[in-house]
Amino acid sequence: MTNSRVSALIGGISPSATLAVDAKAKALRAAGESVVGFGAGEPDFPTPEAIVEAAAEATRDPRWHRYSPVAGHPDLKEAIAQKTARDSSYEVEASQVLVTNGGKQAVYQTLLALLDPGDEAIIPAPYWTTYPEPVRLAGATPVYLATDETSGFRVTIEQLEAARTERTKLLVFVSPSNPTGAVYPRDQIEAIGRWALEHDIWVVTDEIYEHLVYGDAEFHSMPVVVPELADRCVVLNGVAKTYAMTGWRVGWMIGPADVIKAATNLQSHSTSNVCNVAQRAALAAVSGDLEAVAGMRDVFDRRRVTIHRMLNEIPGVTCLEPEGAFYAFPSFAGLLGRPLAGHVPATSLELADLVLEHAKVAFVPGEAFGAPGYGRFSFALADDDMEEGIARIARLVAAG
Repeated sequence: MTNSRVSALIGGISPSATLAVDAKAKALRAAGESVVGFGAGEPDFPTPEAIVEAAAEATRDPRWHRYSPVAGHPDLKEAIAQKTARDSSYEVEASQVLVTNGGKQAVYQTLLALLDPGDEAIIPAPYWTTYPEPVRLAGATPVYLATDETSGFRVTIEQLEAARTERTKLLVFVSPSNPTGAVYPRDQIEAIGRWALEHDIWVVTDEIYEHLVYGDAEFHSMPVVVPELADRCVVLNGVAKTYAMTGWRVGWMIGPADVIKAATNLQSHSTSNVCNVAQRAALAAVSGDLEAVAGMRDVFDRRRVTIHRMLNEIPGVTCLEPEGAFYAFPSFAGLLGRPLAGHVPATSLELADLVLEHAKVAFVPGEAFGAPGYGRFSFALADDDMEEGIARIARLVAAG
């Protein structure tokens, strides 16, 4: 018998580090501080007007005022299937789509639908902070595989094979990556997909940043590259990043019929249907063209070049050029253990606190992503703010 008022299962969940950093920055701003926040992973653009107008019309239409099917409005599910074929060449049926309250619910429901107690889930690090928690809630064990700059933050087949045991049930695969901005080339995606196929391992592939790739990098969907894997693959996606709709909370999962049915049953007892007005907005988004998306990507592309250059100009900081998403993931190895603002930070967690206190700049330390010594900087903020924030860190480092 425990004296805790909260269950051990829920009490063991770690809070979202990215949201915590963003909240801390906002609290300091509310107190009158001039804080530059690199924490939140959300576009700084408004949702395109046509999408907003579609939602406004839905609020006035009684058809959207009632319960709708748990798995999503049929029109939206069909549109998501068509959008998936258009954008990644993955042909699926509307019945394979489950519309969720944002990408996080899609992650949560997918992992709970697939994992049993005692299973193992391979998660390459650095990883998005949310992936490990549903694994633990399912009674399974996350198995982390460390990557670094030498591999471009991409996991190798040798690492995967070394980590595989008879309890390995699934692999979480992400390209483009949050937090590193890494994008896997097609041949590596194929090799990983065929490794999973050979060993009957499920792949949960998060494609939320599919449209945010830059330079020579290209997005490829694993079940398209390895079609035989489709029956053991769940694709996660949503409107948040592509259409600047983080607050609308519409995501989805695409998978085999039995998995979608199980996840739908779970959703029927948790949230039921996603807000109808948000679904109507998502329908307008995925059914529309990608003109606004291209405009946002061009801005992110410009910013990634700038932040990459400015970070590498700071002595003691090194950063790979991001290939996708809207994050830079610099190494602070050259700053740790050195005097800075009267302190000697030993970890990137300590460095992040010091930078926030003395430079009024918020970033997410690498510990949140299973990568101590690094930091995640979102460049989804205004150019002037981004440049001012990095310049503040540069001045702090120069002052010693």
